[in-house]
Amino acid sequence: MRTATLGPAQRAEALARMAERELDILVVGGGVVGAGTALDAATRGLDTGLVEARDWASGTSSRSSKLIHGGLRYLEMLDFALVREALKERGLLLERLAPHLVKPVPFLYPLTHKGWERWYAGSGVALYDGMSVSSGHGRGLPVHRHLSHKRALRVAPCLKKDALVGALQYYDAQMDDARFVMNLVRTAAAYGADAANRARVVGFLREGERVVGARVQDVEAGGEYEVRARQIVNATGVWTDDTQALIGERGQFHVRASKGIHLVVPKDRIHSTTGLILRTEKSVLFVIPWGRHWIVGTTDTDWDLDKAHPAASSADIDYLLEHVNSVLATPLTRDDVEGVYAGLRPLLAGESDATSKLSREHTVAHPVPGVVVVAGGKYTTYRVMAKDAVDEAVHGLDQRVAECVTEDTPLVGAEGYKARWNARAHTAARTGLHVVRVEHLLNRYGSLADEVFELVLADPGLGEPLAAADDYLRAEVVYACTHEGARHLDDVLTRRTRISIETFDRGTRSARECAELMAPVLGWDADQVDREVQHYEKRVEAERESQRQPDDLTADAARLGAPDIVPL
Repeated sequence: MRTATLGPAQRAEALARMAERELDILVVGGGVVGAGTALDAATRGLDTGLVEARDWASGTSSRSSKLIHGGLRYLEMLDFALVREALKERGLLLERLAPHLVKPVPFLYPLTHKGWERWYAGSGVALYDGMSVSSGHGRGLPVHRHLSHKRALRVAPCLKKDALVGALQYYDAQMDDARFVMNLVRTAAAYGADAANRARVVGFLREGERVVGARVQDVEAGGEYEVRARQIVNATGVWTDDTQALIGERGQFHVRASKGIHLVVPKDRIHSTTGLILRTEKSVLFVIPWGRHWIVGTTDTDWDLDKAHPAASSADIDYLLEHVNSVLATPLTRDDVEGVYAGLRPLLAGESDATSKLSREHTVAHPVPGVVVVAGGKYTTYRVMAKDAVDEAVHGLDQRVAECVTEDTPLVGAEGYKARWNARAHTAARTGLHVVRVEHLLNRYGSLADEVFELVLADPGLGEPLAAADDYLRAEVVYACTHEGARHLDDVLTRRTRISIETFDRGTRSARECAELMAPVLGWDADQVDREVQHYEKRVEAERESQRQPDDLTADAARLGAPDIVPL
């Protein structure tokens, strides 16, 4: 398939094109649901636009646990429909839609009681595996297995001997959530959607009761566009109520934010060949393999402060350390923590106490003519949410529209990925890169890694790793700007790469090198390079300060000490 490039020129052209004609569907929100909705609409042949106020996946969709999973704990809640749906989507992503981005990951569930717990938990995991296979897309993962106390400690030597009497091991899947969204956007663009990040909806156009478009502000270049559309899909996650307020409509439901934080620690701090899933008094705690690191999370607390930059407090960090250390033979300390990130889950809340049960299921509504709202849900089921949103929007188009085809539409980079994986040794010889580096790039870009290799062949200096973050090549920074829509240093260090959470300096030592690589592509002068670096350093210091604060209020105040960068 033809791949799409999200460089500066393509962004400007997309905004101009959206303002020139009436779209069938304008999607507001560039997280996983918004990007998935744009792909669904474009692949049905609809004239589609997608706008995002900040960067692709800059909200919830870059700050998740990075798991594609059925939600094992929802079985205990007897929410079988949600688990079945999510397991089918997990299988589709692993096998067909994004095998280059979504990978199997093992988890160990320690058992703490003899007899009944093995039967109880084992029955649940067996049902989980059975539902996966029965979906028709679950044969790519190993089935669960029961482990004795001795065998469990051999698999996970990090555990205290008295922390378990045995264990179960099962498989789920994981991905880099921000990269996944960016690939969704590129796939939608490849099928004809116009997509622009840093394009904020500041108002809506109305004709009587009907909403007929949106006023879109170009946050980068200035100016405002009127984008007319027959249907608008509000897919703004935790900002759903704010977006609805621009229309002047209260809506049929509300979205409530729940904060979850995660810690990132080096691989050598936890000696294990498998991830861990632990029970807490409130939920579950994951210890997730992540390259040369582990991700430990998450919390689940109400959040009603700044939505753009949710802050992790000292109490949040202590909570995770306390719970994970309850089972680790060698406890983690604050000094072991490389990175911390906080995200907000968009949970549905009803209008009254009687209907206010928060849900991980999603809802689609048509609150006013011309506007569809989709909210709630899980990352794993984004494709189903997108399908439901477009189905609802189609009702307002008054024309025959093709059925959803995204179940059979691989993301860019998937086609040819397995063939390139098989030929990785030849690629290493051709490019001069180590085969391990080639494997790393293939698992980040799939077959699109060819475009990164071309940059290296044209300029061998780009084949060198970043001095202070050697997991990443200099070429990846350039590629993020030329092909992946990165507009600022924060976009590259936080979402196109994960340097901001994978290094103890939080990316500050890489900031200037990256900014200087970005400058020629984005037309920055020396002053703008300095501004980008200074802003990023202030952001990191504000985050560090927030993580020293005792509670949400003080943490939020500290984090807001570093405002978003605005181009001059």
